[in-house]
Amino acid sequence: MHLVVKKEEDLPEHHFSDVDLQREWKIFLDDLQQKNTVLFYAVNTLKVYKKDENIINILYPSDSVKSEFEKVQGEFFNHFKRKVNNYKIEVEYSNDVTLKKEIVTKRSIFEKFVEINPVLKDLDDLLKLDLS
Repeated sequence: MHLVVKKEEDLPEHHFSDVDLQREWKIFLDDLQQKNTVLFYAVNTLKVYKKDENIINILYPSDSVKSEFEKVQGEFFNHFKRKVNNYKIEVEYSNDVTLKKEIVTKRSIFEKFVEINPVLKDLDDLLKLDLS
């Protein structure tokens, strides 16, 4: 019995486009939404794009989102590498706080309006508005 050992330089590295990457990322997110909704909402905030021929850059809004993605990144990248037949893909991470999604509530909207017009605060005190 012979064991065949492939060297890394022998692995295929076919070209792939950012369109290929975005299509597979969307499929991955759709699948993740069906399997694990909580994880989907964390990972969904990531932005994935092709930076160079074999480099994929992942922008993440926070370390917690990055750590959640690390739980399932193998699943995505193993599938993607097989799909595009490129096993020399490298991944780079970049923190991008502009990706953070603010949860907007009635109270937070009201607070922004109070900054613009402080009289609203008096109105709230007087009428005891329900902003929950």
